[in-house]
Amino acid sequence: MWVSTVSYSPGLSCKFAPLNVIETRPSVYKFTHFRRFCKQILTQNNNGLYCSTVRWKLKKYSVEFYEIIRGIPSEKCKKRPVVFVARLARFIVGVMLIMSVSLATNRSPSLALSEENRLFLEAWRTIDRAYVDKSFNGQSWFRYRENALRVEPMNSREETYMAIRKMVASLNDPFTRFLEPEKLKSLRSGTQSSLTGVGLSIGYPTDVESPAGVVVISAAPGGPASRAGILPGDIIMAIDNANTQSMGIYDAADMLQGPEGSSVELTIRSRGEVKNVALMRERITLNPVKSKLCEIRGSTKDATKVGYIKLTSFTQNSSTAVREAIETLRSKNVNAFVLDLRDNSGGLFPEGIEIAKIWMNKGVIVYICDSRGVRDIYDIDGSNAIAPSEPLAVLVNKGTASASEILAGALKDNKRAVVFGEPTYGKGKIQSVFELSDGSGLVVTVARYETPAHIDINKVGIKPDHPLPASFPKDENDFCTCVQDSSSSCFLNRQLLFSR
Repeated sequence: MWVSTVSYSPGLSCKFAPLNVIETRPSVYKFTHFRRFCKQILTQNNNGLYCSTVRWKLKKYSVEFYEIIRGIPSEKCKKRPVVFVARLARFIVGVMLIMSVSLATNRSPSLALSEENRLFLEAWRTIDRAYVDKSFNGQSWFRYRENALRVEPMNSREETYMAIRKMVASLNDPFTRFLEPEKLKSLRSGTQSSLTGVGLSIGYPTDVESPAGVVVISAAPGGPASRAGILPGDIIMAIDNANTQSMGIYDAADMLQGPEGSSVELTIRSRGEVKNVALMRERITLNPVKSKLCEIRGSTKDATKVGYIKLTSFTQNSSTAVREAIETLRSKNVNAFVLDLRDNSGGLFPEGIEIAKIWMNKGVIVYICDSRGVRDIYDIDGSNAIAPSEPLAVLVNKGTASASEILAGALKDNKRAVVFGEPTYGKGKIQSVFELSDGSGLVVTVARYETPAHIDINKVGIKPDHPLPASFPKDENDFCTCVQDSSSSCFLNRQLLFSR
């Protein structure tokens, strides 16, 4: 006979034999907590109660089950397990039936998934696991998946690609993007030793007051754009008369590239002036490292030999090329170095880490952070350092971006180098490339980084210790003049170059 009930949460009740204490706890705890609560009431009351049966009722599904609660052993209790087992078995069967219906309902769409649906889900899972912002731009990522499978047409590969692009666009992250198979191949070729185009690295304007369009981060020395006088900070307003105001940088990059010998016309805003520039595409050989020896004359005792190293990009084997340049200059008895990162728009993240290890024998290079905070730390044990002690100056400008900023930030925050120039571009997010099963791919923002001083440089950049003279040249052949000739307008004396 059931004479008392404790209401625990909506849809659940615990009925049991009379007790001296009846406790009511209105709550929305989960079912397992409710079960523990009922047990506690029965087992804590020892006023003549040797055993009792608790009935659980889940009203939503009209399922009942019973359980023996053993207190002090008694003969009466020993006679009840058969009843309990039988009733529990009925409960298990009922729950299994409910779960079967529920699973059948939930799985029915999955059983009908097409190949196109599976490709879409592969892209969805990649972003779900890797994307840095786990709020997914303030939307329910699971709900987006279900809605897309129900609403978005995916009857052909192009329709599936369109659905994936739409999903990626919902993140409102310009650096996370979908790549068709040919674009993925093109992206990978960009980190090789050469490519065909006009020699421009481009990005989004970081200054809210900048005109709309695509900003020039850097122009490859000696390339078509550099020869035409295009400078870092210039705005590309149109490419072949196509307005860039709402154009993504990767679509713009595709338009700038093309067959060798073909032409492209750019509308450029430079220093307040708008001009049209026609460029001929050519094969750009990426020679990431150039070096030169400069001797600063003085008294014999004070003579200084400075090794100048210009690093233009972080491509494959850039770190090896930097090592070779240092060894070559060291063989000429240099006793100080200048590392020029101006107009270096970045490249391969691991190469930036390896080059930092060349100059430092201890310290943190960079903190990798996600939505939960610091996820990884890249630091140094000194085993790869070959130039950790010579005086070092680093040159930066607004074309210094991404991996270059990681390197410059590490050398500055660890007080390994004096930084000259102007604030850098400010790209503080890290992307990884994921290839999908059909050869297409996703570039996903997986983290952000902080300098060793825990500075988030995104849209802020690395602030230099000192400015450079306005006329300071970018060509390695003219660098020596600025550190040798005190009458030159770009002169930078030795004491200032290597002091804080």
